[in-house]
Amino acid sequence: MTKLKKPIFSLLLVSLFFTSCKGQTKTKKAQKTVVDQLSFASKKKKLTKTQGANKYQNVHCIIQDRNDNLWFGTTGEDVYRYDGKEFTQFTSKDGLSNNSVWSILEDKSGKIWFGTDDGVSRYDGGTITKIPFNIPSSIGVGTAISQAGKTIVWSIFQDKKGIIWFGLNAGIYCYNSKTFSYFLDNPNIVNKSNLTLKSIQCMVEDTKGNLWLGSGPQASEGICLFAGKSLTNFKPKDEGWIRKINEAKNGTVLFDTRHIGLVAYNGRTFSGFSEPRNLRKELLTTILVDSKENIWYGSDFTLAMM
Repeated sequence: MTKLKKPIFSLLLVSLFFTSCKGQTKTKKAQKTVVDQLSFASKKKKLTKTQGANKYQNVHCIIQDRNDNLWFGTTGEDVYRYDGKEFTQFTSKDGLSNNSVWSILEDKSGKIWFGTDDGVSRYDGGTITKIPFNIPSSIGVGTAISQAGKTIVWSIFQDKKGIIWFGLNAGIYCYNSKTFSYFLDNPNIVNKSNLTLKSIQCMVEDTKGNLWLGSGPQASEGICLFAGKSLTNFKPKDEGWIRKINEAKNGTVLFDTRHIGLVAYNGRTFSGFSEPRNLRKELLTTILVDSKENIWYGSDFTLAMM
């Protein structure tokens, strides 16, 4: 495979406490909450717990929006926005669906989407709206790590065509700016492996327009590839849990796995990828390939810390 530049090892530890979608379904009326004046009207210099989160809860996702605000989604303290000077907290009283936020996306129009432990909410700059999914009754949404009946939104992604994809514990849904559709309801999709696509943790569209999906432990379907019509999956060394996906400029696609470290795909085959010497590859949590082709690793800790 083509080699990338020498990896830079950086622990990205944040310890603040913290295509083709058809078959549209009707959605329920959205619930809006105006947040021009927040219920937690606190602008503080530091992140402050207000929801009673314990020491095991953390900052799970971060984005920077077009106005350079940083958004932090936590697993028990809702969402914080940092404008360079102060943190502002958005909670369920301001319209968020749940105080555990697993994913954040700024769409092409500038709206911010929050995937939570119980549905999705959207912020348009002045209003937070709860956006309901219409999930078919034949698709169970309960998982072993959350209350049965909850719609957990693990990941959110917008493709080049503007379609927003949601990785739910119930499977993948797509939003075309008007309606939601359940991805696997599309009769044109070839799914010979009978993949469920439940609990997709990460999604990336490569330069060829292929969509790569990383399965979570609830379904353990490994690396899933949607190439415009056909849906296939790969499980290198029987690894079923994919935490993060990145594509390098040379076309190599890197997969951060739960148990076997980085796996690289060069367009033909999958192979192992060497990590820094002291990095425990089974504890990788995220990866990033920057504009200079350096690879950044996020990990729980290293061998040097033991």
